[in-house]
Amino acid sequence: MTDERNIVEEQEQPAAEESAAGPELEPEEALAQDAAAEAPEEPDWKDLALRKAAELENVRKLNAQRVQKASRDGMRRVAAELLPALDDFERALAHAEAEESDEEHHLTAGIRLVQQKMLEALRRTGIEAYSPKGEPFDPHMHEAVAQQPADGAQPGTVLEVVQNGYRLGDDVLRPARVVVAG
Repeated sequence: MTDERNIVEEQEQPAAEESAAGPELEPEEALAQDAAAEAPEEPDWKDLALRKAAELENVRKLNAQRVQKASRDGMRRVAAELLPALDDFERALAHAEAEESDEEHHLTAGIRLVQQKMLEALRRTGIEAYSPKGEPFDPHMHEAVAQQPADGAQPGTVLEVVQNGYRLGDDVLRPARVVVAG
């Protein structure tokens, strides 16, 4: 009887194993079931499209900022080259107009016109001259070349502008050189 029980148990075990593993499948069905189990879920196409659109917009903004910065850097370089020439114009005109030999200043009027055209061209590009006479001294915008006592002026006030300053927007390209009340 024990032998019969062992034989019956042996025959039942494979049946139990089959039921635990599931019914036997044809090879094609097994492959299809495995492929379905391994296949990822369908992506959310709308979310993916929105993310890519946002990424593209960020790239566009970054490129626009880079172009703007490159433009400003180019303007700075051009201004750095032109400003000494404008200063020379100003000194030459001041000297020529101080001469008493040419009462009508025909030549200096023409040179002054060229100087004004250059300043206008710079102004159109965003570069502006500033003269801080009478303003409080600001070390970020002014360079003190001298300090002198002055009656009626508060200490730290700009008395005289030796050389105009230039700025591009809020950026100082060249500080104004000034004499400050002491």
